[in-house]
Amino acid sequence: MKDYYTILGVPHNASQDDIKKAFHKLAHQYHPDKSGGSEEKFKEVNEAYQVLSDEKKRTHYDRYGSGSVGGGSGVEWDFSNSGQGFEGFDIGDIFGDMFGFGGSPAGSHANRQTPRGRDIAMDIELPFKEAAFGAQRAVLLRKTGACTSCKGNGREPGTKTKPCVSCNGSGSVHETHRSFFGTFTKLRACSVCRAMGEVPLEPCRACRGEGVLQVSEEISITIPPGLQDGEMIKLVGKGEATAGGYAGDLYVKVHVLGDKRFNRSGYDITTPLDVTVTEALLGAAKQLEILDGSIHVQVPPSTQSGSLLRIRGKGIPRPRGGRGDLLIHIVVKPPHKLSKKAKQLLEELQKEGI
Repeated sequence: MKDYYTILGVPHNASQDDIKKAFHKLAHQYHPDKSGGSEEKFKEVNEAYQVLSDEKKRTHYDRYGSGSVGGGSGVEWDFSNSGQGFEGFDIGDIFGDMFGFGGSPAGSHANRQTPRGRDIAMDIELPFKEAAFGAQRAVLLRKTGACTSCKGNGREPGTKTKPCVSCNGSGSVHETHRSFFGTFTKLRACSVCRAMGEVPLEPCRACRGEGVLQVSEEISITIPPGLQDGEMIKLVGKGEATAGGYAGDLYVKVHVLGDKRFNRSGYDITTPLDVTVTEALLGAAKQLEILDGSIHVQVPPSTQSGSLLRIRGKGIPRPRGGRGDLLIHIVVKPPHKLSKKAKQLLEELQKEGI
């Protein structure tokens, strides 16, 4: 008696989804048209799947063994019948990728895909402030664009079209492949009419009937606030055009330039503030230049070098509103030179243990 669970490599309590996945994997492995494939193994795997994928057959098999479901494969193998002979599943769905296409049995209909132009990628550099608060940039791109004379249809303005004889006006042509399972057919876009199903009676003189040509286009890029270094902006439809389809996309990678005064941590900004020894000891009101103006900062008495002062809502704008914080890093700067009087005063402070 054959152990169908062992053949598929699944436990006895395997779900239908697990059984199907195991079958797909083994069917790919043992497919006779592949290098290292085995027709005998393939039939055995299919036999196990036919039983275990059917709840009624599986119940009988679990109770009485393989003989209860036909004493053998229980599958009619007829390879002359265009890939038929499998019960309960679509050969094209399972084995299409083996032949390099999403195969469908001969005579079936495939959805025709609209062609799409290529995507474009580019890099731009932004100053720290523009990355924080957003900006507008204009770039000039040389790319394949839709012909402005014929609007991308490839025909001279005011003229008509005729059905494409290559695809009989359908926009797609059939490609047939023969395999171990029979004949498989797929539809591909017609290269003569570019999937449009018609060709111009008089091709456009500007683009020679191509519908596209090389153009220089100025593109406006909106930089959203709070953008971080290395982030990508996607501009839909700003890539290269293609005849009979739609344009690809433009991907803009942003590189944020460093700033001498400001550092970023998430949506918070850190900046240094220099204070004198007496300002640190006695406290002081300081004016500080920030990204969007200037603010008054009150340094409290006895502030130590390295202390952080937090100013709420003066950091980077957040995508959903509000802003991060400004973190002020206090740097106490001792004097380079002391006057005689200053030295005497400090000596007095030293005597006081300060």
